[in-house]
Amino acid sequence: MIKDLPLAAYFRPKNLKEFYGQERVVGPEAWLFASIKNDKVPSLIFWGPPGSGKTTLAAIIAKETKAEFKELSATGSGVKDLKIIVEQAREAKRLGMKTILFIDEIHRWNKAQQDALLPQVETGTITLIGATTENPSFAVNAALLSRAKVVVLEALREDDLLKILERALKELKIKVKRDVLKFIARVSSGDARRALNILESALEVAGRDAILSLDLIKAIIYKPGLLYDKSGDEHYNLISALHKSMRGGDADAAMYYSLRMVMAGEDPLYLARRMIRFASEDIGLANNSALMLATATYDACKSIGLPECGVNLAHCAAYLAKSPKSVAVYFAHNEIMQEIENSGSLPVPMHLRNAPTKLMKDLEYGKDYKYTPTEDSSKQTYLPEKLNGRKFLKKI
Repeated sequence: MIKDLPLAAYFRPKNLKEFYGQERVVGPEAWLFASIKNDKVPSLIFWGPPGSGKTTLAAIIAKETKAEFKELSATGSGVKDLKIIVEQAREAKRLGMKTILFIDEIHRWNKAQQDALLPQVETGTITLIGATTENPSFAVNAALLSRAKVVVLEALREDDLLKILERALKELKIKVKRDVLKFIARVSSGDARRALNILESALEVAGRDAILSLDLIKAIIYKPGLLYDKSGDEHYNLISALHKSMRGGDADAAMYYSLRMVMAGEDPLYLARRMIRFASEDIGLANNSALMLATATYDACKSIGLPECGVNLAHCAAYLAKSPKSVAVYFAHNEIMQEIENSGSLPVPMHLRNAPTKLMKDLEYGKDYKYTPTEDSSKQTYLPEKLNGRKFLKKI
């Protein structure tokens, strides 16, 4: 730490020149670069993985445009906090000052909380910059999304991470072999914060005057619990272990991995969504109640949050693991999707078409349709003519 700040905080870029990577977004030819320089920045939604620079870029935009910078974390704030900032922004606007409100993890705010932002964005009281790791199409209200521009930030390249590490070492006046820095950049999964955290941990263990070796870096990276990140390898290892434990019927392992991820800081709604998918993909018609419990678990997590919803996740994980399994629907889904891609928009059979008007009836829409409850429809076909007789749902 420097001046009681972690390296990632101390070396946070303060202007666009120090902001490495994301050239497609803030390079000289990018529209956002021009918007910043012309002081015409609209409300924005930054969508990108952890450590890609969402918070940093928001602060830089405020500094470059000489705006008041207010920051909220959606995990620990609500409408009450928003109202305080809005009052401050109104006063600033009266004095000719702009206010940029940055909301980290905006996807964690519910619809009512996000709706509270609408009038402030519309009147220009604030310029909103929301940050999310989730797809904005699903995580941000449509009304709010229509009033903001989505900016996609990608995981940083290894070359960008190298520049960030080298800049920090230059200021610290410490030399580290390039192969060690390259290794740190490679295992950081495009996350600048993770790269600097690894470097900082290594320096704390070895001391400023010691030589940092690859073995030391590896020991730090693989120390349990030290660097778990939702976008890192361990995240994918754990979700894979959870999925395979449920598929294999091991309820103990399924509960263990679900709760381990919760304790490591994973979003419970992410786990609940994975369980919903699992209920249809791996259990399917073998137990239709699995999907109902999985969706109920999502609602429970959304309603009561952590830490209480941990038991709901454990309950669901155990139930899914113990349920009989069938991949028939999943395989049929994949086969149908491939068929649609190959054959395109095949015409709906005439006897199945809706005929609400005389013209449509004259064109023989709905002709010869057999009403199943009262007529013999045993010979009636339903798929497009080209696919007649095709069986997608097989007994597996």
